Amino acid sequence: DRVYYGIEMFIFSTLLTKLLPLYVIILLGYIAGKFLNVKKETIAPLLIYIVIPVVIFAGVVDTKLNLNVIFLPILFFLLGSFIALFAFYLASFIWKDSTRNMFAFTSGTGNTGYFGIPVAIAIFGDKVIGIASLIFLGIMLYEATVGFFLMARGNFTVKKSLTRLLTLPILYAYLLGLLVNLSHVQLGGIFLDTAATFRGAFTILGMMIIGMGLSDIKKIEFDFKFIGLIFLIKFAVWPLLMILLIFLNSTFFKIFDNSLDKILLLMTIVPLAANTVSYATLLKTKPEKASLAVLLSTFFALFYIPLIVAYLLK
Repeated sequence: DRVYYGIEMFIFSTLLTKLLPLYVIILLGYIAGKFLNVKKETIAPLLIYIVIPVVIFAGVVDTKLNLNVIFLPILFFLLGSFIALFAFYLASFIWKDSTRNMFAFTSGTGNTGYFGIPVAIAIFGDKVIGIASLIFLGIMLYEATVGFFLMARGNFTVKKSLTRLLTLPILYAYLLGLLVNLSHVQLGGIFLDTAATFRGAFTILGMMIIGMGLSDIKKIEFDFKFIGLIFLIKFAVWPLLMILLIFLNSTFFKIFDNSLDKILLLMTIVPLAANTVSYATLLKTKPEKASLAVLLSTFFALFYIPLIVAYLLK
């Protein structure tokens, strides 16, 4: 028990050190929105149409593709899509407005980028950067396709939703990155330096927009039904499904190595995706409610993840 407690406290202190800057950035976003009149409606398109496509392209180009890990983006894309469609159906019995669409989008994704990758590195070391990045790419692909369509359906027709989906540069950045990667084209040091700059902007703007969304809330009203259900899906359904997949793989399929089990499980218990606020803002689908849910889940994960990881390491 003492060893268990010691591991738990070490992980908690490590996470706190690594993630405290992210909470500071959220606070700065709140200040920017509240007192400097910076609008999330301006930041969201900047993220979705410029910053994220560059990050995705660079991530795909820079990833070493092999049969042992090539399935990871596909796995998380399919898992996110399945959960989102299930959540969309479930929400039809609860909400009749665009909350249903935002709930579905949020259920299928997670903060694997701003939160998951730093936490994975803090716990398992630099060796997991490639694996965590591939998982992140799968989640981003879900957000830019199935997730975006479900979110858009809150305010647009099917035709209009598909039209807006096809205008997302994230899709084309993903495909172009694959083409460059498989062609073994070397883009050079300037590209790597520029990509690193965009990754920094991605983290800063992505976390700040949560604070900006909170600054627009005139009166905090907790939707306990929404918060409760989204927490259940994110922190219970996601990891349970992954545990089932890990069991099936180790028992029957043998598709991936058992050494990936812990990192796969970790990436299913990250908090709600900060990009939820960006997409909800762009598509005018309850962005204030999204901001509050993302913030609460981010605080919750700070305590929840150490408990789960300490158990795994035990």
